[in-house]
Amino acid sequence: MAKNSSIEWTDHTFNPWWGCTKVSPGCANCYAESWSKRIGRKLWGPTADRRFFTEKHWGEPLVWNRDARAEGNRKRVFCASMADVFESRAELDSWRERLWTLVEATPMLDWLLLTKRPQNIGAMVPWGENWPSNVWLGTTVEDQERANERLPLLLKHAAKCRFLSCEPLVAAVNLEPWLNERPKDLQPINWVIAGGESGHKARPMLPGWARRLRDQCSKASVPFHFKQWGHWAPVYAKNRRATSAEGFWDEVSHEEILMEPLGKHGAGRHLDGVTWDELPLTA
Repeated sequence: MAKNSSIEWTDHTFNPWWGCTKVSPGCANCYAESWSKRIGRKLWGPTADRRFFTEKHWGEPLVWNRDARAEGNRKRVFCASMADVFESRAELDSWRERLWTLVEATPMLDWLLLTKRPQNIGAMVPWGENWPSNVWLGTTVEDQERANERLPLLLKHAAKCRFLSCEPLVAAVNLEPWLNERPKDLQPINWVIAGGESGHKARPMLPGWARRLRDQCSKASVPFHFKQWGHWAPVYAKNRRATSAEGFWDEVSHEEILMEPLGKHGAGRHLDGVTWDELPLTA
């Protein structure tokens, strides 16, 4: 949990528990698993324990809510950076119920519920078609298969805001079927976040993949947030070939792209010279 989170698209983070089980390619180099191992916790996998927290931990969002009300300024809370709220495990049910109560008790906080398991949402939330106005519901879309699988499951829910985290983006994704050609029985996408993978085992995110998402969002008037290049950044300068750079074929731009392993901070978060920090209109 963190007040004043370093994650660019949120103000705070809150974890009702720590631990998860990997379910798709985006999980391969999970930063949360790596972090828990560094502090001596084995919390990943279907048989591993989950880590739970104290009353003080659960009281922090109430303080954030009071502060936000005093400031007259809503705050965004990412839930959960070290878990998946919709993981199906019986021992999590009581903690989930406590989370829903906390969400309802903190109307000045917009709760960003991000999951890789959108198939479980309907059975686990208590709100039916009457979602609280402070819930933003999101799913991770790291490649086209996950887009095809998860978006229909996410977009059937009438939360105030539905968002996508295309991070880590490990393959090209086309969102056109859910933006300008969305089926009438599905809700709209309100926000798209994109970013590359960080860490020394990171897979590169190619420029054409990020540009396609940006351009499709622009065409559909959907806010776009470019979080980071991640570990790999494109080499643009003419006649420059860094000794550490590698070539990758970008099937979107139909060209070979040189990518250099600069690390998250060295790679930065500019896309074509612009910092994309757009937020949904509900913000």
